[in-house]
Amino acid sequence: MAAAAALRRQGRQVILIEASGRIGGRAHTTIPALLEAPFDHGAAWLHAAERNPLAAMARQFGIRTLDSGAERVHRTRLPGRFTVAAEDAAYAQAEAAFHERAAAALAGPDVSLAEAVGPIAALPWMPSVVNWEAPVIAAADASALSLRDWHTNLLEGSNWEVEGGLGAFIARRLAGPVQLNTVATAIDWGGPGVRVETSAGTIYADACIVTVSTGVLAAGKIRFSPALPVATQEAIDGLPMGLLSKVALRAAGADRLDVPDSCGIDQCVPAIDAPAMTIVAWPHGQDHAICFAGGSHAAELDRRGELEGFARDQLRGLFGRRADGAFRPGAVVTAWAADPWTLGAYAYARPGCAGARGVLGTPLAGGRLIFAGEATRTDGLAGTVGGAFLAGEEAATACVAE
Repeated sequence: MAAAAALRRQGRQVILIEASGRIGGRAHTTIPALLEAPFDHGAAWLHAAERNPLAAMARQFGIRTLDSGAERVHRTRLPGRFTVAAEDAAYAQAEAAFHERAAAALAGPDVSLAEAVGPIAALPWMPSVVNWEAPVIAAADASALSLRDWHTNLLEGSNWEVEGGLGAFIARRLAGPVQLNTVATAIDWGGPGVRVETSAGTIYADACIVTVSTGVLAAGKIRFSPALPVATQEAIDGLPMGLLSKVALRAAGADRLDVPDSCGIDQCVPAIDAPAMTIVAWPHGQDHAICFAGGSHAAELDRRGELEGFARDQLRGLFGRRADGAFRPGAVVTAWAADPWTLGAYAYARPGCAGARGVLGTPLAGGRLIFAGEATRTDGLAGTVGGAFLAGEEAATACVAE
């Protein structure tokens, strides 16, 4: 959508096609009947707000934003109680040791994040730190995640939320003419222009910007003729889709489990890559909690339809049987892994593939074929809507230059 808007500002004729029946992709807000409040199924924050172009857009249009980091209260939970000061200090020491060890490992070859911190993996609280940095933030297991790519995408600055939901904001501010329910099946980019075969017919154009996920590309859902260069295909294979799933539960009554509003809760994780959830309870004083699970365990729970059960088990383990009565039956559960138009949440780099994002984003045939999206960002905004927006604008510039 950003690429189309930029090209239209340049006076170019643009045809934007979307395989699904709605706009926005992985930025999608609904108001589920269970919650009776806006819920972002995918992207929910404007990360690195100080340099995020969508944050500037929100200010420009007078949209109310909330600084999530400034409002949120952080707590760590053990079964039956929150941690005490000495335990919090040990957690902070583990965080410092983690970052020191990861920084030192950058001097060597690109290994997995788990391998990089392996020598200190047995330190108390280290698995909890790694769970936050890998499955929750990067949507991938530490054992599958490139150390260098993780380091490049350490987000700095503020994290803003947009009133009414980020997906809804993007749909309002970036929407333009689009052909929905139009599935691209093949792209001939052999020249002099491109030919795109779709479920609604054939499109001829000077150039094509492809913003589908790396999961869709890796699955071969779009055929390319001629075949993509080896380096491009290797980049796609090196950037698989991770998964971050959300389970939203609504309070059954007045019981808030003695947890303050906008409270981010993590827990003592027993081992690196062990299944776990983090929780955001009562965001902005609302009467629901959102549980987050990432990586391969989230994918397996999603495949088996057990994400809600796992969330309730996690809450019971932390708060006891009191948690069973604190929430209503039913849940809102995201399903990005099964979505045929995404096949995951956002892309991560395998160990040894830290340069794949730059390769994938390099225009082909002088700009005739360009891959764009969050997976192509090399500026630290990979996996974010701000990164996707910038990738679209830069792809549009490459088309115009061509």
